[in-house]
Amino acid sequence: MDRILIVDDDNSINVMLKEALEREGFACGQAFSGSEATLRLSMEHYDLVLLDLALPGMSGEDVLREVREKGGLPVIVVSAKDDLDSKVDVLSIGADDYVTKPFEIKEIVARIRVQLRKRGGEQTDVLTCGELTVNRSDHTVTAEGNEVPTLTRQEYRILELLVQHPTRVFSKDAIYEYAWQEPYIGETKTLDVHMSNLRKKLKQASDREYIETIWGIGYRMKK
Repeated sequence: MDRILIVDDDNSINVMLKEALEREGFACGQAFSGSEATLRLSMEHYDLVLLDLALPGMSGEDVLREVREKGGLPVIVVSAKDDLDSKVDVLSIGADDYVTKPFEIKEIVARIRVQLRKRGGEQTDVLTCGELTVNRSDHTVTAEGNEVPTLTRQEYRILELLVQHPTRVFSKDAIYEYAWQEPYIGETKTLDVHMSNLRKKLKQASDREYIETIWGIGYRMKK
């Protein structure tokens, strides 16, 4: 399930987008300021950002610059600014698309799907984190050159997510929704069991601990 972060200080627009996108099968997070958006992006996994420009405190343009400094996460700007110069300026600093308010939900959904397809097509077949290698083409994993025992689908997706963003701490709900592709409902035992099994399998291939627990927050790759 793809996760969308909606960043808009207008509560009615933010809630309306969340409800509409969840009906379309997306999982949504919400931020109502620029600083809240950057905090969520540092702590949680998202596949795309819907970003308003007129935010309290940290501007949408500054949020966009920070996102671009950290990687290629797709960003669609949704703004009331409809002049050509505003669009050109925002696209020049890294926005992937620009939608003016008022908008139709169907258009937003279509543009989101276009960006997610583009991102999926750009994914590399091999992910690496130190001596750990995840091969997406055949779902094999090696640690220090040794093959890791076959992972279940969820174990593989947990590792894939963490390796894609090795410095980021992921909350349990973000990991669960990525691995199981369904909403997280607060039950942690299933994820805990899969995480324990994943660590045991990695340990069979290498003595090194690859996954670090950040108590009270979640997990990330161990430095």
